Amino acid sequence: MQNMTRLHQQMAFILEIDKLKHILRRTSLLDMSRRENDAEHSWHLAMMAIVLAEYAAPEVNISRVIRMVLLHDLVEIDAGDTFLYDDVHAESKAEREQQAADRIYGLLPKDIGEELVNLWHEFEERKTPDAKFAACMDRIQPVLHNYFTQGGTWKIADASHERAMSHMLFIKEASEPLFALVESLMSDAVENGFLKRE
Repeated sequence: MQNMTRLHQQMAFILEIDKLKHILRRTSLLDMSRRENDAEHSWHLAMMAIVLAEYAAPEVNISRVIRMVLLHDLVEIDAGDTFLYDDVHAESKAEREQQAADRIYGLLPKDIGEELVNLWHEFEERKTPDAKFAACMDRIQPVLHNYFTQGGTWKIADASHERAMSHMLFIKEASEPLFALVESLMSDAVENGFLKRE
């Protein structure tokens, strides 16, 4: 009976996270046909972590990074996606997301729920090598989309190069080659009029 209760809790969580497919981000798909959803975003980050693993520090555990990027946005089922350039909603982001984490991860059996919520906290705190590289994936993906959609959310937010770059500086600590790529893309975006100067 106890095993059945555990399985029911796991199934409840699995069904609940299907809602992530309905949480739209500001970022457009590369073909600009529609906005991406959080589930697509998380999958994309996991694939990036696999493909770009060679640019991580030697101590980074890519399996843990993949787990982090797959679960990091589950809280947005309740809290919604907070746009990087939305200063007003950013103020309540941590509180909204913690409440969401308590509810969503609380659906799971205690041992699994605690393990996953701890990974989520680790990602959010960005202190460990694994979390830094996971967060690096989360920042680079929108840069790629913005660059290859000729400005994307940079234009929506009327973001400047300086403001956009201020959100990217931590990438250097996670991976110098990937930071160099971001710098190059963003500099080229300015040259091409995709991103304005301050």
